[in-house]
Amino acid sequence: MPTSPYLQEITPDNFEAAVGLRVRPDQEHLVAPVVKSLAEAYVHPGIAWPRLIRDGDEAVGFLMAFFDIDWTGGGTDFRSGLWRLNIADKKQGGGYGRFAVESVAAEIRRRGGTRLTTTWHPGADGPAGFYLALGFRPTGETSGDQTVGVLELG
Repeated sequence: MPTSPYLQEITPDNFEAAVGLRVRPDQEHLVAPVVKSLAEAYVHPGIAWPRLIRDGDEAVGFLMAFFDIDWTGGGTDFRSGLWRLNIADKKQGGGYGRFAVESVAAEIRRRGGTRLTTTWHPGADGPAGFYLALGFRPTGETSGDQTVGVLELG
């Protein structure tokens, strides 16, 4: 019987499954490993929202979201969005990335937000096609060497 993916808070019981997730080798330069994300979540309590993506008993991915952060540091541009997305090597193409984005969008809506922001590495080997296919549009901004995209949740 097929199962549906769901999000799970990171706990001592699933920590090893989370940090054991690996993207395809050719994608490792595009996204930080889960262990780095969890370290960032630890030093940014209340900002980072890390979640394991499971399908039944299997860990298939990881996401980390953020809510209402001061994007530019000026106190006027607060954003929510997807900070990190790692889908396991052999699980890509199964709809788990879409599920992750839809889950973050639902949480942003639940918190009263109307836009989902994310960043991606540009270039032929980056995930731009994935994000554009989901309806994200580049804002014309960059964050470091990454493209900033936004999805209107209206």
